Amino acid sequence: MKRDAAATVEIPPFGLEGSLGLPPARAQGLVLFAHGSGSSRFSPRNNYVATALQKAGLATLLFDLLSDAEAENRANVFDIDLLSERLTAATSWAQCAPQTRALSIGYFGASTGAAAALVAAAQLRNVVRAVVSRGGRPDLAGAALPLITAPTLLIVGGDDPEVIALNREARRGLRCKSALEIVPGATHLFEEPGALDAVVKLARGWFLDHLAPLAES
Repeated sequence: MKRDAAATVEIPPFGLEGSLGLPPARAQGLVLFAHGSGSSRFSPRNNYVATALQKAGLATLLFDLLSDAEAENRANVFDIDLLSERLTAATSWAQCAPQTRALSIGYFGASTGAAAALVAAAQLRNVVRAVVSRGGRPDLAGAALPLITAPTLLIVGGDDPEVIALNREARRGLRCKSALEIVPGATHLFEEPGALDAVVKLARGWFLDHLAPLAES
């Protein structure tokens, strides 16, 4: 596989499909993406962020948290425990796959996927080294928040006041290193010009600061 091309992989035991992207040179770490409700591994925003992270020397894995049949049930889309279970399974796969097993792991979650990432990070405290949330609902992680040890960055749009309030409240429940960054003029989906580039800059810096090859840890 070319190191600068994305490859389709299958995440056991659920048979979920993913896209694994590797940077041209040796990767510094691996970022697993957990998308929000109504989205998939083809999310244009997450793929934009993933491409930028690859250019910065990080491997990325975008995958479907639900099968097509499961996604038809809207209750599954908001089942944080179910989504976090799938993220945990993908993490186990990455720890064994030859392309990624030597890489430290971070999570990038959006919307409800951010809550799933935080719950999984609480369960995998010795594995997950960094978490970034974009327009996330960390409040939905509930009792998992004080258990997280991975440095956590919460990114929210400046024109998304309800989610800003939810993120501020959730951050008070964290005991790990954390930061809240508000992108001026951005709404929930960061569709405004320059908004997603601001997310990329923040996420890239956070992951590069906190992920390192396991052999160097």
